Amino acid sequence: MGDLAKTALVTGGSRGIGRAVAERLARDNYLVYLTYVSKPDLAEEVCSEINNKGGRARAFLLDIGDWEQVQIFFANNIKDRVRLEVLVNNAGLTRDGLLVRMKKEHWEDVLRVNLSGTFCCLQQAAKIMMRQKYGRIVNLSSVTAQAGNAGQTNYTAAKAGIIGLTKSAAQELALRNITVNAIAPGFIDTDMTASLPEDVRGQYLQKIPGKKFGSSADIAAAVSFLASPESGYITGQVLGINGGLYM
Repeated sequence: MGDLAKTALVTGGSRGIGRAVAERLARDNYLVYLTYVSKPDLAEEVCSEINNKGGRARAFLLDIGDWEQVQIFFANNIKDRVRLEVLVNNAGLTRDGLLVRMKKEHWEDVLRVNLSGTFCCLQQAAKIMMRQKYGRIVNLSSVTAQAGNAGQTNYTAAKAGIIGLTKSAAQELALRNITVNAIAPGFIDTDMTASLPEDVRGQYLQKIPGKKFGSSADIAAAVSFLASPESGYITGQVLGINGGLYM
């Protein structure tokens, strides 16, 4: 395994936080594999930008909520082909709505991708990392998992589940020199949050002590550290990157 390329896998790496993480890990000298489910042009744009700057990146179409797809992806593209040192479980989706009106498919879609998808990728990565006795896994949760958020019962439940998953996986994998941590972002300026009504953005801003939103680069910097060898004694932790926001 020593001759294989040191690789970081970033799910949902074509935009927003995922893109920033992919670009940062490429600067950290990882071969970056990033996944997407739509807009392949954006994914290829990220790869081109990384490659043009001297890094290495490849994009893969993958629905992480499909267990069979994930298993095939790891078997065909990861196992014995690269040295998977880092997994960043970032991919997710929202289907917001009040709980009394929430459709069954909106609940199930969010849990399938955000929670089950995270578990499936973690499971496949853990099998590989256990053999090589090294690995860094970073799961993206949310401040809503810690504080709740009206209109997001499905998203909040999934992101809270990720915290429990992180802590349990950390205990199981620690003896193999594999760390598992979670990052819980607060209000981060991305395309998704930019589409919110201005009054909603203003309400969040008033709750943040520093009166400013975070950036994707803030999250990427934290991922970079948790993905590094220097973070080896940190596991099972939830790092809140929220500017002091607790709803």
